[in-house]
Amino acid sequence: MSINNFVVLNRHFQRRNRCKSSIHPFGGTDQMPSKNTLLTAFAALLCLPMVSAAPGASGLSGKVTLNGQPAKPKIINMSSEPSCAKLYSQPPTTEDVVAGTEDALANVVVYVSSSTAPENPVSSQPKTLDQKGCRYAPHVLAVQTNQEMQVVNADNVSHNIHPVPKVNREWNQAQPPGAPPLTERFAREEFIPVKCNIHPWMHAYIAVLRTSRYVVTGKDGAFALNNLPPGTYTITAWHETYGTQTQEVVIDGSERKTVNFAFNAH
Repeated sequence: MSINNFVVLNRHFQRRNRCKSSIHPFGGTDQMPSKNTLLTAFAALLCLPMVSAAPGASGLSGKVTLNGQPAKPKIINMSSEPSCAKLYSQPPTTEDVVAGTEDALANVVVYVSSSTAPENPVSSQPKTLDQKGCRYAPHVLAVQTNQEMQVVNADNVSHNIHPVPKVNREWNQAQPPGAPPLTERFAREEFIPVKCNIHPWMHAYIAVLRTSRYVVTGKDGAFALNNLPPGTYTITAWHETYGTQTQEVVIDGSERKTVNFAFNAH
């Protein structure tokens, strides 16, 4: 029990004794509760059920790692676009496999692929896919089905954004410097490769998901899915090179679970 609860308990006994004193037939004076009385009450409170964790404490967390030696990134030749090439002090490299320290794996989409819990509504906040330094940022963008996505061009050169879906509508749109953002939505769940028809080294993925419960790992490979109501969840980890893995997790009450994924290099 915290010191604040102990102080509240002490005040409670003082008020109770004052009330008893006011109606005592012999007009006795107020007295502080004895040490034994407070210790007895303290022990009784320790036996009460523990208060549940704060809202949002339920969920899961973990790490995505890579077993084995990752493929060495390839150097991107931007000599055909000098205005972009000069932005890099070191030659940029491909991002299809980005490994961090302690075997961490970046750009993995970890998400709830199915669950018995109710789903949240589609977010009204748009997601942004940027074109900066003649590269897509982020390399993997996750959005919900029918969530607004904006594509912006931060470069002083033109780009041509070309998502290549299989079950969604394909589109191909030029975007010169200073043009307003392109606004699009995807209706069906799918992992969509994106290219630029002007700069062949530009590649990205748009992960279109039915769920709002997802995260894309950074270089530390860590992830967390918070605010999960009680239920049974299938958690899927997707990577553009190493495929998918799934695990089933049951969340009861406000507990947190640990879920880790390990992909094999090839």
